[in-house]
Amino acid sequence: MTGSEVPPAFRLAYVPGVTPTKWVRIWNERLPGTPLTLVGVPAADAAGLLRDGGADAGFVRLPVDRTDLSAIPLYTETTVVVIPKDHAAFSVEEMSVEDLADEIVLHPLDDTLDWERPPGRPAFERPATTADAVELVAAGVGLLVVPQSLARLHHRKDLTYRPLTGVPESRIALSWPEEKTTDLVEEFIGIVRGRTVNSTRGRPPTPPQPKAGRAGKKSGAARKPAAGKTSRGGSGGSGGAAGSKNPKGGVKRGKPRRRP
Repeated sequence: MTGSEVPPAFRLAYVPGVTPTKWVRIWNERLPGTPLTLVGVPAADAAGLLRDGGADAGFVRLPVDRTDLSAIPLYTETTVVVIPKDHAAFSVEEMSVEDLADEIVLHPLDDTLDWERPPGRPAFERPATTADAVELVAAGVGLLVVPQSLARLHHRKDLTYRPLTGVPESRIALSWPEEKTTDLVEEFIGIVRGRTVNSTRGRPPTPPQPKAGRAGKKSGAARKPAAGKTSRGGSGGSGGAAGSKNPKGGVKRGKPRRRP
């Protein structure tokens, strides 16, 4: 590579609440020569960023328009209600929509849940962002319903949250422009889906290597005795060179010659 050449890079977008650390670490281990750049983007702008080429792929919140974007759903988040720690619901394990009937529930403009009708009583005006709504909850203005990851992202010591039943849930997906499914996009899809290095799409598996000596053992061929040795029960050896033994174990001697 010459000094003027720039190595290929991969741009990965992610919406608030998603933590891509694990996948980035695996990418850096497998493709150390291809830098990965993270691009944070508001949930409402993620699809437009991918279409405009601002990122090669991204973690988004469903739904997305799949006319020109591909998407692989990954997981569904628990929906929670953010409450002050001195709230009456602090001692319960979970809440339902009915529990919020008399509560003011804040509905920020960047809300990520697909409501038909938000629960509780509406506030006088909608906060601009989820972060603003969290500040209002801390001030005692109302409660907030969000995916659990956003409650963790905006954690405060004076606030807590409880699972909320009977409400929409947010789904996270990996998305990319369908017409730009590059080799690097395929590599990242494999990482997210948990493929190993050898099973990644486009890489042929390594053929198993035969172990040495296995064919000789299966054929049952007799081993040749080492030089100077005989097989058990044979007639060779040093005993044969000195003379054979009689049945009683003595050594046969020749007859004395007669004197003339």
